[in-house]
Amino acid sequence: MIAFIKGILDTVLEDRIYVDNRGVGFEIFVPGSVFDELPPAGNEVKIYTYMHVREELMQLYGFLTRDELEMFKLLITVNGVGPKGALGVLTVMDVDALRMAIISGDAKAISKAPGIGGKTASKVILELKDKCNLEDIFDSAENSGGETVSAPSTDGDKAIQKEAIEALTALGYSASEATTAVRKVKDKNGMSVEELLKQSLKQM
Repeated sequence: MIAFIKGILDTVLEDRIYVDNRGVGFEIFVPGSVFDELPPAGNEVKIYTYMHVREELMQLYGFLTRDELEMFKLLITVNGVGPKGALGVLTVMDVDALRMAIISGDAKAISKAPGIGGKTASKVILELKDKCNLEDIFDSAENSGGETVSAPSTDGDKAIQKEAIEALTALGYSASEATTAVRKVKDKNGMSVEELLKQSLKQM
């Protein structure tokens, strides 16, 4: 099993990249979200990988974070979701938005992925709901470096964030939109539900 590949980004194509590792070129299929984060060709990259083996076919699928890789591995355990379908899901929504969609039962958001219909999206929710929780969302937000927080969230802060997300979904926003908006609010720890909701709405 190849856990990750570190090398020089050689080529970027529509759905895959080639990474040169000491003269060996690895073809790696990636979700669309990866392309926005890649450095220019000729620079070093580190890609976390999953090797898919089927009959005589071997393909590598790659991600920039372990969190994305682990979610990909969960998705392909769902009957009817293959590696390409899982890549499609992670192309239209990030890992935390997907977690929130699963937790809230938002099949519509998941079914926006190419090759994933409403029935398959419902299967994803049914089979993965027990494997996703809001704690994962808030913890990954703090560890991602993508937002500014004054201190790690307490249980009280997380409860307030959960309430704000639920309030936004009650207002008609999708679970993924609500989660993304709450995560974008800076210095959210210590805010009341009302203040966090007000600041989240400004992110919409």
